[in-house]
Amino acid sequence: MAVINPKLIHVPKHRRDGMVSASLSDVLVEAYKKRTLRVVKGDSVKVMRGEYTGVEGKVEHVDTERGTLNIEGVQREKIRGGQVKVPIPASKVMITNLNLTDKYRSNKVQGDKPKEKAPAEPEEKTESKKSKESKEEKK
Repeated sequence: MAVINPKLIHVPKHRRDGMVSASLSDVLVEAYKKRTLRVVKGDSVKVMRGEYTGVEGKVEHVDTERGTLNIEGVQREKIRGGQVKVPIPASKVMITNLNLTDKYRSNKVQGDKPKEKAPAEPEEKTESKKSKESKEEKK
């Protein structure tokens, strides 16, 4: 069982979320102009450090209390038999493919582009149109 870092016990959730972020692959950096993102369930990641270096897989679980990820394919055999997931620190992985099913995340990653507004007509023209319409109605 992994020991919880005592510094993380009283840290609020919005700060712990930043502690489960990882760097993006070069392709994603070029596409989204961001270097790091918070890892979420469904992202594809590649382990860059440790015993499981080079293993790629999807994130199955994110533990914000410990700052670790459970990745499919990263398992260890128990002494009594059976398999157990190995928690990998989020700082030791690189995101290779993003899960953009969440609208909030996709907007944040792609950047909110302001919607183009129709050019506003000056007040003089709108008033003159109204007066023309009223004159046509009188006829």
